[in-house]
Amino acid sequence: MKKFFVLLVLFALPIIAYMFFASGQNNFAKLPVLTEEVNDVSEFQDLEGNTVTFKDKISIVAFFGEKLDDLKGNTFNLDQKILEKYYEFDDFQFIVVLPEVAREEARKFKEEFSGISETQKWRFVFGTPKAIKETFNSFKTPHTLQGTYTPYVFIVDKEFNLRGRDDDEDFGKVYGYDSRSVAELSDKMNDDVKVILAEYRLALKKNNADRENN
Repeated sequence: MKKFFVLLVLFALPIIAYMFFASGQNNFAKLPVLTEEVNDVSEFQDLEGNTVTFKDKISIVAFFGEKLDDLKGNTFNLDQKILEKYYEFDDFQFIVVLPEVAREEARKFKEEFSGISETQKWRFVFGTPKAIKETFNSFKTPHTLQGTYTPYVFIVDKEFNLRGRDDDEDFGKVYGYDSRSVAELSDKMNDDVKVILAEYRLALKKNNADRENN
């Protein structure tokens, strides 16, 4: 009986451990969807007059209002703690939604930052305050716009879904990340961007494997 019990433990424990960790991987493999089908930004145009879209891209989205000069700290934090780590990914983009009146200031702002950042990967898009509010409201977050500005930045996936946390130990749900807080960007947002990038990489590998098997 003792031998049987020992053998059972030896065989059962690895299986139970594997099931536990496999379950954990599945639970954490995807960043939760908090809002489905947010409004696209395809009705807005960038500095060159081109259309920009969330489709097929993992987008970091900011609504930084008119006074960009006052937001150098926010943008620098975001660039250093998040953006510069992921510029190499072709399906990753940084979109800043601004009112039309900020167009010229945005151009100067981008040129000024070009010496310390890969600003060619930044997409400034412009629209009316009404259109900006409609886009922001479609995210369905507890945050509010001050005119056309909020310090919070957001993760939108390739299918137009807002991603974030639904069981954060500090805030419960995390719809957006405070660009004023280096700690929040370094810890929470950086981890979440890693998760969503890994999620899409795993999905791509699976699709490629399925095609090869077929």
